[in-house]
Amino acid sequence: MRKILFCLLAMALVMPLTAQIRGNNIVVTVEPDHQDWNYAVGQTCTMQVEVRRSGTLVPDVAIDYEAGPEMYPTEKQSLTLKDGTMRHRGKMSTPGFYRLKVTAHVDGRDYVGLCTAAYAPEQLRPTTVDPQDFDTFWSRAIEEARWTQLEPTKTLLPERSTKDVNVYEVSFQNVRWGSRTYGILCEPVKPGRYPALLRVPGAGVRPYQGDVWTAAQGAITLEIGIHGISVTQPQEIYDRLASGALNGYPNYGMDDRDQSYYKRVVIGCIRAIDYIEQFTQWDGEHLGVTGSSQGGFLSLATAALDKRVTCYGAVHAAMCDHTASLRGIACGWPHYFYKNEKIKEFNNDNNARVVTSRYYDGVNFARRIKCPGWFSFGYNDDVVPPTTAYATYNVVTAPKELSVYQQTGHYWYQEQWDEWTAWLYKQLGIKRP
Repeated sequence: MRKILFCLLAMALVMPLTAQIRGNNIVVTVEPDHQDWNYAVGQTCTMQVEVRRSGTLVPDVAIDYEAGPEMYPTEKQSLTLKDGTMRHRGKMSTPGFYRLKVTAHVDGRDYVGLCTAAYAPEQLRPTTVDPQDFDTFWSRAIEEARWTQLEPTKTLLPERSTKDVNVYEVSFQNVRWGSRTYGILCEPVKPGRYPALLRVPGAGVRPYQGDVWTAAQGAITLEIGIHGISVTQPQEIYDRLASGALNGYPNYGMDDRDQSYYKRVVIGCIRAIDYIEQFTQWDGEHLGVTGSSQGGFLSLATAALDKRVTCYGAVHAAMCDHTASLRGIACGWPHYFYKNEKIKEFNNDNNARVVTSRYYDGVNFARRIKCPGWFSFGYNDDVVPPTTAYATYNVVTAPKELSVYQQTGHYWYQEQWDEWTAWLYKQLGIKRP
């Protein structure tokens, strides 16, 4: 009896640790009538909407929907679906993305489903202007930053290290003395020369763990933060900064290209490669940079500015085609000019924020990339619109690959992650386990 009671108690203790909340019982699906979600300009797209509970249709369900070009819906309506379904038809007369977003109201809660159809996306072109002194500005900024020696620090993190990988928190000088970049360096224990991978972060303020897995396969990995603070502090410190001093940091200094918050961030990526070259056992031949969202933008910028980069992976890259919204077209995060009450003031070449945005637009970096790249994004992304993602991809003239996962929003699927990793490993000459 005691053994039985012990087993029951053990199960009671373990189950709360292993049980997980997964998804919703109420699901809103919006499905296009083309399997690839792609349409010719002027062609009608028919979308099937279904609201289900436990896999069965919900009768008499109240919904709201909006439809039209993404970020600029032209149709909004509220109605009740008698059998839990409806069909919606729409089309576009110019290249772009048409989105239907449905919100179902069930038992006092809202459930959202959406679908975004592509209309000749290969024809999309960005709106941003390419400054004549873009290259001069960035080459001078990098040169001036290098007047300051890296003066690196390196602290072993034994609790994160394994028998195959040593893990360190490192830091090095960035744009000036005292302005440091922090990151997590993972190095194979076995002596030798290795390919290197720089991981650049998405937006936010957080700690970092480092890419131990890739290092264990035979590579040097460096994952950096962008805010000039240690990346191994308790979470509450980053939460306080995100709500306090760093709240809204993407907007800091956007009236002056030399004062933009992102000048230091971009230069920090270049200095990270300086660190890899000078203070690790990098093989000198294979060096990749990769990230998503804000990290996608930083991947584009780093690949464009540094010839040591031999490949890059940009997933739903943010900060692309900022000025598109000045023409009523979906713009990239952080949507500097979207729905601004003073939008007419921005719609000229003399506006300081407009001019500054061009030096920090992923499109203008993408135009300059010479090494191979891998792109991936979803049509349903409402943070980084596929309009900007595709327009950015279209301007790249170097070797490139695109893997679209239409249904994803601002996240990725396991298969997408696996494909992303496999591409990088192949480029870097890393053998997969």
